Amino acid sequence: MGDALRYAVRPMQVEDVPQANEIDRECFPTQWPPPSYKRELLFGSLSHYLVAWDTEQPAPPPENPAGRSRPSLFWERIRYLLGMERKEPQSPGQRIVGLIGLWIMADKAHFTTIGVRGAYRRQGIGELLLIAAIGLALRRNASVVTLEMRRSNLAAQALYEKYGFSRIGVRKGYYSDDGEDAVVMSTERITSASFQSQLQRLKKAHAQRWGSAQLQID
Repeated sequence: MGDALRYAVRPMQVEDVPQANEIDRECFPTQWPPPSYKRELLFGSLSHYLVAWDTEQPAPPPENPAGRSRPSLFWERIRYLLGMERKEPQSPGQRIVGLIGLWIMADKAHFTTIGVRGAYRRQGIGELLLIAAIGLALRRNASVVTLEMRRSNLAAQALYEKYGFSRIGVRKGYYSDDGEDAVVMSTERITSASFQSQLQRLKKAHAQRWGSAQLQID
């Protein structure tokens, strides 16, 4: 076991959108085009996205000349509304390897997407993103987490079951590309003693296997 995992998790930035689209295209080729990540980041008060990035392999440096400050979120929104946004948002200089999205509405959180680049799979990144997203849901006072996934995605279902999700229903023909059913899953109350005990045990096991990771989820 290493002392530290080489991947860290933080909130998605507008500059991450091109890399997020790459991951979405790779993970969900039949569901292209991807969600409008930029619009949701700028205006979606219910939407939250986290990204995992490789601390040992930076992305190409931003094109922005050194010393020039980036626009504020306010001006990013104005530029977007006026159609003046940059065609390719500038990279923050980090290699994004995975992402997870969720909506938080009142006391409920709903996972909308999760994906990891093919070259980075089986390194604990998907599980790390799941841990971080549950942590974000807790910080935002959500009481339960729900999601849906393809009925054929047994590996993902096993991971979610490991983290306390149970199957609560099926949505027939949910996926428009091929008519596959979706399995609907939900947790118990994530603030309950039993859920928290299991979550802490799994977080510890993940750190022991893969190394400790930096989670910036505020």
